Amino acid sequence: MTGVVTRRVARAPWTLLKAMFGWLVLFEARNKVLLAPSAVRLRRIEDAETRRLTARLPAPPSALVATVIATHRRPEALRAAVRSALDQTVRDQVVIVVDDGAGLPELADDARLFAVSLARNTGVAGVVRNVGIRLTRSRYVAFLDDDNLWEPDHLERALAVLESPDGPDGVYTALRRVLPDGSEKDVLSVPYDRRRAAREAFLDTNAFVARRNRSLHFSRLRRTPEVLPREDWELIRRYGRGHRVLHVPHPTVRYLMNPASFYTQWRQSS
Repeated sequence: MTGVVTRRVARAPWTLLKAMFGWLVLFEARNKVLLAPSAVRLRRIEDAETRRLTARLPAPPSALVATVIATHRRPEALRAAVRSALDQTVRDQVVIVVDDGAGLPELADDARLFAVSLARNTGVAGVVRNVGIRLTRSRYVAFLDDDNLWEPDHLERALAVLESPDGPDGVYTALRRVLPDGSEKDVLSVPYDRRRAAREAFLDTNAFVARRNRSLHFSRLRRTPEVLPREDWELIRRYGRGHRVLHVPHPTVRYLMNPASFYTQWRQSS
C-alpha cells in the first residue's frame, strides 16, 4: 500500500502539468531541450541544400499553390501521390518532389512538376519539406506524403475557404484513413481547437493548406518513430498561434495507416 501511495505522490506533479498544459505540449518542450543540438546541425544542412538546389533550378517554381512531396524509397507510391497532386481541379500549382538522398524514380512528364534530391539522407521529414518550401514561390503551400493520395477537389475545397472574404490563413480537410489492405478504417474530422490540440493528436499536414509566411516551416528536430509529437502537429499548432486556422469537414485525403512509416498516434490522451 505504501508503494502505491508513493507512486501516486511521485506522479502528482506530472499529472498536474498535463492538466494545465496538455501532454503533447509537455512532450514537445522536452523534445526541444533534448534534441536541440541536432536541430542546429540540420539547419546548416537545410541551408546548404537549399542554396545548392536553387542554383540548379532555372527559376524558382511559381504558382498560386506549391505542393511539397517529401519522399524516400517508395517509387510506386510516389508516382501515385504525384499523379493525385497533378490531377487536382486547381491547375495553377507547381508540385515539387524532394527526395531525402535515395535517388528519384522516373516521374510524370509535366511542366508543373519539379523533382530534386538531397545530397545526403537526413532522415528528418521536416528538413526535407522545408527545402521544398524554400525552393518554391507561391501564395499558398500544401503538403502530401509519398504514400498518401488526394481526392481531385482537395485544393479546390481548401482554396475556396482560404480565398473567401475574411478567410483564414490555413485550413485542413478531413482524413479518410485507409488500412494497408485498402479498406477504410474511418474518417478523422476534428474542428480546430488549439487547446484541444494540446491533448489530442488530430492534426496532419497531408490535409493542410496554408498561406505562405515566415511561420510556415517545419521543426528541424530529429524525430525518430518513438518521438512524439510528430512534426505535423508541431507545425500546425505553432502556425495557429498567430494565424487563423479552420477545419473543412470534408474528406479529401486518403491517408494510409502505414506500419512501415513514421505515424501519428492519433487521439492519444495520456
